[in-house]
Formats: sequence, C-alpha cells, structure tokens
Amino acid sequence: MTVTLDAADVFALGPAGAVAAVREALAGGLDPDGDVPRAVVPLAHGQGLLMPSESGGWFGVKVATVAPGNAARGLRRINATYLLHDSATLTPVALLDGVALTTLRTPAVSVAAGLDRLRALAAGGGGLRLVVFGAGPQGEGHVAAVRAHVPVADVTVVTRREGPVPGWAGRRLAAADGGAAASVRRADVVVTATSAREPVLDGRLVRDGAVVLAVGSHEPDARELDSALMGRATVVVESRATALREAGDVVMAIHEGSLDPDDLVTLADPTGWRGDIPADRPLVVKTCGMGWQDLVVAVAAHRRKEGPPAERS
Repeated sequence: MTVTLDAADVFALGPAGAVAAVREALAGGLDPDGDVPRAVVPLAHGQGLLMPSESGGWFGVKVATVAPGNAARGLRRINATYLLHDSATLTPVALLDGVALTTLRTPAVSVAAGLDRLRALAAGGGGLRLVVFGAGPQGEGHVAAVRAHVPVADVTVVTRREGPVPGWAGRRLAAADGGAAASVRRADVVVTATSAREPVLDGRLVRDGAVVLAVGSHEPDARELDSALMGRATVVVESRATALREAGDVVMAIHEGSLDPDDLVTLADPTGWRGDIPADRPLVVKTCGMGWQDLVVAVAAHRRKEGPPAERS
C-alpha cells in the first residue's frame, strides 16, 4: 500500500534527522557522481525538473516545476511531488510532499558538508553570527539546520529591499545598506538562498575561516558568489560533474581563471569535507540539488512515519 506523507510528516524528520541521513548515506559509500543527472524540461511558463535516483534498496523520483511568474500571482514559485519505490519490486511505497522534502533536504546537504567547520567555529563559545541573503523558505531552513547543530547568537537577513523581519531572524537589511556589508565582514556563516543571477555580495568581505552555504542558483549562467570569493575559498560541491554542468558560481569562476576545477572537493571525498580543510580560508559549500539527496531524506522520513522496514535488496 502506498502511504502519503504530507508536509507535516516530512518536516517531522527535522533538520538533525535530515543531516544525519545525508551523512550516513555518504559514509556508507554513496557516490553522488554515480547519480542520474536530472532532466530539465523547458515549459511555456517555466521549467519542469525530473530527478530520479536509486540507492540502498530504494528508487525515487521527484517531479518539480519552477514558475517564475507565480510570485506575482501570490503562488509558490516551486511545486513538487516525490514518489518513493521499493527497488526489489519497483512498487510505489510512499508519496511525499516534494516542496517540504526540498525545503528540508537542501539545508541538510549544506550543513552536512560544513558541519565540522561549523562545530569548530562554535567551539570558541558565544554562538555563531549568521547572515542570510534571501528571506524565503531556504533561508529559514538553513538557519534551522545550523541551529539544530551549533549555538547561534545572531541572524541578519539581507534582501533587495527593506521589509518585515522574519520570525527566524533578528534584523533585516536592504542589500544596498552599508550595514549589510558590515554584517558580512563579521559573519561566521553566510547563506545565499536567492533567485539572483549575479553576485549578491562582495566576496572580499567574507572573513577567512567563515562558512558560505550557497544554494540559490542551478544554472551555468547564474551565480550568487563572485570569483573573488571562489578563488580564495575551499569549494565543496556535491559532484564535480554536476557542478561543472549546473553551478554558475563554479562555472563562471573557472572561466574567469579564479578557480581550478581540479581543486573542487566533492562529497564523495570524506578526507576533504570532514575536517581536513584549511581553517585559514573561507569554506564555500555550493550545491545545486541532486536526486540522491531527495531519496535519502525521503527514506528517512518514511521510516520515521512507518517504523523500520523489512530487509530490502
């Protein structure tokens, strides 16, 4: 029987559970470079995304749509549904709210990759200072995921224009405000979760040792981070092939001569992202979103709701 997990069921896994699912999958040998590339389908009013993946006795696929014009209609820009199957029989097991799944798994991957650095920064005491570019669900989700693992002292959200302060932040600044630049200079963690196609901050302002979690862009000609930052940072990506195909932050920095593709650290290399990264350089975690991420978090959410499954092939 196919069960349904609504948004509340998915979010019940929590940020800590989602981060654990990602780290356990990678520790178990999952190689993101072996994942199936997502298919992007141009549509009359946006894009369709098909994201399949198979691992650990499960197969799943997310069907997502991106409609840029929906904001003006008061509707969600991204909609998605996820269908989880048993790999042995290929029968559907669960239907999940894909928007909630995306909202949960995206920050889980960012934090899973940067967790050791975050913990090292927090060891100094006093809580971390966060600056978040973007006031949407991913900005909120990243703050929640960081807070689930380390103390947070302060959260500043930066948007193109002034507006109300979200409940998860302490203050909100307009990007052109000089206070936004000052906040970046002091930040331990910078999150970029926007729909921008050009850099949203001056990378020279990011201090050595800071963590930058960049999730907004997934096209080769769109980026949130400039070459100045990418050239001086250790850059962690989900998969080298995916980054070179979809991550404009990476692609454009390479084209501009600031970044060598051989220097990219992937999640398949635990010696790179688990504590062996130089502490005197910014750590950039750049993700575009991959099918395996949805799969491992969907399985964890399903197991939480339904209890331990029977042994799977």
